[in-house]
Formats: sequence, C-alpha cells, structure tokens
Amino acid sequence: LNMGIDINHKNDRKVRRTEPKSEDVYLRLLVKLYRFLARRTNAKFNKVVLRRLFMSRINRPPMSLSRLAQNMKKGGRDGKTAVIVGTITDDNRMHKVPKLKVCALRVTDGARSRILEAGGEIITFDQLALRAPKGQNCVLMQGSRTNREAVRHFGKAPGVPGSNAKPYVRSKGRKFEKARGRRSSRAYKA
Repeated sequence: LNMGIDINHKNDRKVRRTEPKSEDVYLRLLVKLYRFLARRTNAKFNKVVLRRLFMSRINRPPMSLSRLAQNMKKGGRDGKTAVIVGTITDDNRMHKVPKLKVCALRVTDGARSRILEAGGEIITFDQLALRAPKGQNCVLMQGSRTNREAVRHFGKAPGVPGSNAKPYVRSKGRKFEKARGRRSSRAYKA
C-alpha cells in the first residue's frame, strides 16, 4: 500500500489585503471604482492607488503641508496634481503655502483652509478618476512610515551593543535607567 504524500499547507494562505478592513461605505465605493480602473486600464497608477486604499492606518501615514509643498517644488512638477492616499495635515511652521492642486482621502480643517486660501484646489478620488483616469499629470506620494514614535523602540534591545532602540522608561530623569550600562563610571557603558 502506497502512502500519499502529505502536502504541506503552511504556505497556502497569501497574507495580503484584497479589500479594506474598514466598513466605511464611501471607502468601499472608491475601492469599487479603482478596482474597475485597475482592471480596465493599463495604468500602474490605478493599481497602486487600489492597493493603498486597502491599507491600514499605520501604512497610510499622514503627510504635512510643508512636505507636500517641498515635494511639489521638484523639477517638472508644476501644474501637476499631488495624490495622497491618506491625510494631509497642517504645518504651522510653514508661513507661506504655495498654490497646490491636491487629491487626498482626507484633509484636516487647518490644511484645507490654507490650501484654498493660497488659491489651490482640493479634489476627491472620484473626481480624480474622471479627470485623470490613468493618473495623467499626477504625482503619487506617501508620508513616512518610520516617523511614528513606536518605531523608535524597534530593533535590537536597548543596552545591547550596536542598538539605537529607545527604551520604554516611565520617565526621563536622573533616577531612571541612567546608571549601570549608561555610564562608564558605573560598571560599563553600552
């Protein structure tokens, strides 16, 4: 009697999102729209936007007005639309906002008023689909994912040689994790 080969099923499930976790009706409608565009057009732009619409909040980091303006200042980008699958936030360190054409999932009130005051324009993704079904004259951007405070604690444990991880300390002061391993006068300095 020949035994059958036992198939290894540990790699069966592909871990990637095929739809958003959110039940938000408007997000789901955008997904329907971009699913259609990703299928029916040959533009990679639509495929990328669709994939980003599925993402979690952590993977859709916000982008500040100043970073947005900085990115749009680069050569060959004037008159183009900045596309961000995420939130655009205000930056009060920036005094003068240039005229911007942006498309985003969400724009905070402060950022919205400043963009419109500067004579800019804010559109939604459904409006973008009508204007640029293939992403013509668009610059796709995303905020930095490693700017979260939590990311600072990642990596090798704090105190291990070659580690830059931030320790989880209740408070920052003289009495908190400042002696052994932190100063060469106290045993050693890592």
